Amino acid sequence: MADCECLPTCPFFNDKMANKPGTADMFKKKYCLGDNTDCARHIVLKKLGKPKVPVDLYPSQKDVAERLIAAN
Repeated sequence: MADCECLPTCPFFNDKMANKPGTADMFKKKYCLGDNTDCARHIVLKKLGKPKVPVDLYPSQKDVAERLIAAN
């Protein structure tokens, strides 16, 4: 599976995680490099569109993503 198409412009990694490179690398390996079906950010993006992805949503917050989708 290919890398996530959002990775180059994902504000979560390109801004928020700049001061935590180890954590960012861990998230990128798990959620962005290969299978991104469990990434909360990607789930919201696909269901609701890019403007609806909260800037502070962590990739691991799938429960939050599901609540956002249910509310919309």
